[in-house]
Amino acid sequence: MTEIVVRWSEPLPALDRYLELLDELERGRYDAYRLEIDQRRFLTGRMLAKTLVAERLGRPVESVRLDATCEDCGKPHGRPRVPDSDLVLSISHSGNLIGLAVAEGVPVGLDVETANRNADASLVDYALSPAEREAVAGLSDEARSAAFFIYWTRKEAVMKATGKGLKIPLRSITFSRYDAPAELVSSSDEALDPARTRLADLKAADGHRAAVAALTAEPLSVTEEHWLP
Repeated sequence: MTEIVVRWSEPLPALDRYLELLDELERGRYDAYRLEIDQRRFLTGRMLAKTLVAERLGRPVESVRLDATCEDCGKPHGRPRVPDSDLVLSISHSGNLIGLAVAEGVPVGLDVETANRNADASLVDYALSPAEREAVAGLSDEARSAAFFIYWTRKEAVMKATGKGLKIPLRSITFSRYDAPAELVSSSDEALDPARTRLADLKAADGHRAAVAALTAEPLSVTEEHWLP
């Protein structure tokens, strides 16, 4: 059994007790955001990561350091990693919800999206495989949009787990129906093997859709919690 903890939070205020936990590179990224809400989302993601890692490792949160070096360009904007640890992290945010997924020893990916957006025909054609498009055909506009973002969060979650992101064509992967338990049915990309990919739709919060994925053959045990700092 692969255990995943998903912790959610609304954007934190920019209080000194949070800001002082950012290291020099993180503070540089924080300051580079032009919009306050983007600063708060970044800060919240780091606080979720550092507090949960501190709990898992039994260390003071002040001692937790994350390495976000991008594997492609070497700049500090990549997926945060925990040096000298098997913990694997994935951070996602949308609207006023920020989430962190943590697993041990397996690649994990988290995605959350606001659920009040529309999905027009061009977006459906761009993102969904033929089988998925057939599943949403005939639905009302509202129902089609709801179904689309179930598929979208599943796709984003598994692509984040691979570390390849949108380098994997969205239409190359097919999931179980939007109204069935999440399962990767087929993939024409070698980075994703249905036999070694597990995922789950999440409750998240009202007005949001979310999914988490792990590259493992084991079943998932997912715990969702909302953080109260």
